[in-house]
Amino acid sequence: MARTALVTGGSRGIGAAISKALQDQGCTVAATYAGNDEAAAKFTEETGIKTYKWNVGSYEESQAGIAKVEADLGPIDIVVANAGITRDAPFHKMTPQQWQEVIDTNLTGVFNTVHPIWPGMRERKFGRVIVISSINGQKGQFAQANYAATKAGDLGIVKSLAQEGARAGITANAICPGYIATEMVMAVPEKVRESIINQIPTGRLGEPEEIARCVAFLASDDSGFINGSTISANGGQFFV
Repeated sequence: MARTALVTGGSRGIGAAISKALQDQGCTVAATYAGNDEAAAKFTEETGIKTYKWNVGSYEESQAGIAKVEADLGPIDIVVANAGITRDAPFHKMTPQQWQEVIDTNLTGVFNTVHPIWPGMRERKFGRVIVISSINGQKGQFAQANYAATKAGDLGIVKSLAQEGARAGITANAICPGYIATEMVMAVPEKVRESIINQIPTGRLGEPEEIARCVAFLASDDSGFINGSTISANGGQFFV
C-alpha cells in the first residue's frame, strides 16, 4: 500500500536523503523547509517531491501546513521530524534567545509536527513517527547545552508516544546520527574535521544516505514490532 510521508527539513542534507529514500520506497513524500526557497525549488525540480514552507516552531503554521499537505497528497501515514538548528555557545555566554530558538525548533517543533497528525493516525490504526535526534542528545557536547537538551528531550517524546500509540498501530522511534558529511560539517575547517574523524572508530564521517536507510526501515511495515527504540548511527563513536 502506498503511504504518504512528511519530512520536516526535508529538502537539504540528511532530510533530503530521507525524502528521496522514502520516495524510492514507494511513498508519496512532502518535504518542509524554513527559508531557502532556491534550494527547495531545485530539490523539487530534481526529485518531483513537493516542498512546503513553514516554521516548525509555530503550532499555527505547522497545523495549517499539514492541512495543506493532506489536502494535496492525502492523510499522512509517516512523519519524520528532522528539522533542527544550532545556536552554539558556551553556557556562560549563551543568550536566552539562543536557548529559546533551539528549543522552539528542535523540541517544540517535534510536538508541533506530530500533534496535528496524531489523531488521524489513531483513527486509521496506523502510523510511523520517526524523530531525528543526535549523538549529542545522548552524550552532551561542549557549547551545545541548548541543542543537547532538545535532542535528549526528543528521545523522551519518542518513548512516551511509543506507549500511547502502540495499541492504535502507531510506532514511534528515534535515530541518533553521529557526525554526517552534510554541507554544514564539510564547511568546517579541515583540521577540525580531522579531529572529529579521529574520534570515530570507523575512521570516517557518515553519509546522509546511511541515516535515510535507517528511516526507510523504521517507516516500513517490516518494523512494526520496533517501538520506542533509538538507533545510534555514529560509527561506534558512542555506545548507550
